[in-house]
Amino acid sequence: MLLIDNTSTNSYFNLAMEEYLLNNFTQDVCMLWQNDNTVVVGKNQNALAEIDYDYVKANDIKVVRRLTGGGAVFHDMGNLNYTFITNNTEDNFSNFKTFSTPVIDMLDGLGIHAYLTGRNDLVIDGRKFSGNAQCVHKNRLLHHGTLLFCSDIKDISASLKVDPEKIADKGIKSVASRVTNISEHLQRKMSVAEFKKLFMEYMLKREDVTYYNLTPDDIAKVQKLSDEKYSTWEWNFGYSPKYAFHKKKRFSAGSIEVSIDVKDGIMQDVKFYGDFFARRDVSEIEQLLKSQKHNFDVMNEVLNTVNLNDYFLNISKQELLSVLI
Repeated sequence: MLLIDNTSTNSYFNLAMEEYLLNNFTQDVCMLWQNDNTVVVGKNQNALAEIDYDYVKANDIKVVRRLTGGGAVFHDMGNLNYTFITNNTEDNFSNFKTFSTPVIDMLDGLGIHAYLTGRNDLVIDGRKFSGNAQCVHKNRLLHHGTLLFCSDIKDISASLKVDPEKIADKGIKSVASRVTNISEHLQRKMSVAEFKKLFMEYMLKREDVTYYNLTPDDIAKVQKLSDEKYSTWEWNFGYSPKYAFHKKKRFSAGSIEVSIDVKDGIMQDVKFYGDFFARRDVSEIEQLLKSQKHNFDVMNEVLNTVNLNDYFLNISKQELLSVLI
């Protein structure tokens, strides 16, 4: 098994790294890595339905889609991620115990009793500190998991808090869990960097494990995949299943309610309602937005082309945008 210490904290690059290793390496792989302030959504989820968009945007939190299913998770620098890639067998797929055992055994050596529960969660005293997911590509299996070490629980909660009535779709929904940090259960204090080092040392003691340094060619190919796929709106938001978006807000100049039908990230139909005043027919704005991406920056550019005061009297562009996403 090749052991990789991925020191990048760029979530687009790191998710691209997983795909690169899955598609190009034939040996078993274990990789440890961290993302800085990111919501990672499952492959089959609607990204907008899983996040508090206003909070995510205001706090410069990235949103990226992964290859595996399951629910959305928040990553920060207090969280350590691990990835195992191996040949796919009947015994491996959905066998979360096999890949969780190294984590459980290492924590046991630190005096922490952790165990696998439910479908794919690792817990301490009944509280979740690790979620796991898998996917298969050809004859290779990717298994990865999170390890909450000293994450900001407030950011986890705020980033993933969303109005359940805002979006109606058939995407896979996340399930809220009581969570805990590993650091709360340690007998002695240590940093996440120390914890990662211990994990690396534990893995290197196992049979047939050798350290692998990423080559300049590896890094260049991962960066290309990151640029062309994982950092794009098309993958992270446009890939979402068809959904109906609905939102209503009241401002000093009146209320605005919007209903948007979205397919492949593109607005198919847009309708405004409310008690706002207008000099011109709001259907003109609806037509301008139709066939555009359901994306903040794109909608901002569209609204820049008109005098919004003609359609929404005394309502600012920023107020209108806050209703549209």
